Amino acid sequence: MSLKCGIVGLPNVGKSTLFNCLSNAKAQSANYPFCTIEPNIGTISVPDPRLLKLEELVQPQRVLPATMEIVDIAGLVKGASKGEGLGNQFLANIRETDAIIHVLRCFDDGNVVHVDGSVDPIRDKEIIDTELQLKDLESIEKKLYSLSRVIKSGDKEALKENELATRIKAALEEGHSVRSLDFTDKEEAIVKSFHLITSKPVMYLCNVDEASVKTGNSYVEAVKDAVKDENAEVLVIGAKIEADIMELDTYDERQLFLDELGLDEPGVNRLIRSAYALLNMQTYFTAGEKEVRAWEIEKGMTAPQAAGVIHTDFEKGFIRAEVMSYDDFVSYGSEAAVRDAGKLRVEGKDYVVNDGDVMHFRFNV
Repeated sequence: MSLKCGIVGLPNVGKSTLFNCLSNAKAQSANYPFCTIEPNIGTISVPDPRLLKLEELVQPQRVLPATMEIVDIAGLVKGASKGEGLGNQFLANIRETDAIIHVLRCFDDGNVVHVDGSVDPIRDKEIIDTELQLKDLESIEKKLYSLSRVIKSGDKEALKENELATRIKAALEEGHSVRSLDFTDKEEAIVKSFHLITSKPVMYLCNVDEASVKTGNSYVEAVKDAVKDENAEVLVIGAKIEADIMELDTYDERQLFLDELGLDEPGVNRLIRSAYALLNMQTYFTAGEKEVRAWEIEKGMTAPQAAGVIHTDFEKGFIRAEVMSYDDFVSYGSEAAVRDAGKLRVEGKDYVVNDGDVMHFRFNV
C-alpha cells in the first residue's frame, strides 16, 4: 500500500527532529525556518508485538513488518495559501498525503526561536487551519466554476456535486475544516474526488519537554480542549527525548533511559501505531518457515483484495483463503495444532479480513 502520513506545522516546532526519529533518515533539523525545503519521505516499520510472537513460534528464515510512509513537509507560515514563504509548494505536498500529523510546539525554550516570537500552540494550530482552509476554499471555488457549465446541460451527478461543493464552501468561509462536516457514504466518495486538504484525517502531536513527557502540561491541556469537538487524537511526545533515545547503541541502554523517564516504550512507537490507524490501515499475517510477514491493508478489504496486496495474480485467480485468528495460532502454538483443533476456517470471496488474521491463499491463474 502506498498511503502516506504528512507531518505539518509551523517552522521550528520539531517536525524534522521527529521525522529523523521515525525514519532514521537524516533530514536537517537546524534552528531556523525553512530548514526543510523538499519534503523528506521515509518508509518506516510498524511496531507490532504480535509479529515477535509469531517469529518465536514459527522460527522463520526472515521476518518482515508492515510499513508505512511518513512525509516531512516544510513549515507553513501565515499567508502560505497566497504563496508566502514557500507556501504553494508546501500545500501541494500536503495534498499528496492521505492523513496529517499536525505537530504543535508545547514547550518553552529561549534557545529555540519561534517564528511568531512566543509559544502558543492554539494560535499556531489556527494559523495552519486557516491556511489550509483558504487553500481548500480556492479549490472549491474553482470546482464550482467548472460545475456551473456542466449543470446547464442538466447533468444530475453534476447537480449533486454542486450542492455538496456549495455546502463545503459555506463551511470553509465560516472557518470550519471539511473533516468537521457529516457526509453520507455516497457524499464521502464525492468529497474524496475534490482532493481537499482539510478533508484528510488529522492527529495532533504535542511536542513537549522532558518534564512534561509523561503527564503533559498546560499547553497540552489547552490543545485537548481546543480540539475536543474534532474527533481527533492528541498524542504527547518529546521529540528531543526521542532523538536522545535513538542515539543510544543498545536495546538495554534505551530501556534503562525509558525506565528513568517512567515510560514503557519510545513515544515514536505509539505515534507510528496511531498514524497507521489514522490511515485506516490494519494488518494480516502470513506465517511459514521461509517467512513471517505482516501485510498492511485498508480496513474493510475482502480476502481477494488482501491477497492482491501480495501479488495481483492472487486476487485475479482467488479460490479461497485459509484463515486462523492470531489468538488461536498463539494459543495452540502452530498451524498444525490449529487445524487439528478445527479452528482453521475456509473463507470465500466475500470474507472481510480481520486485523490479526493469519492467512494462506489458494489461487489459480
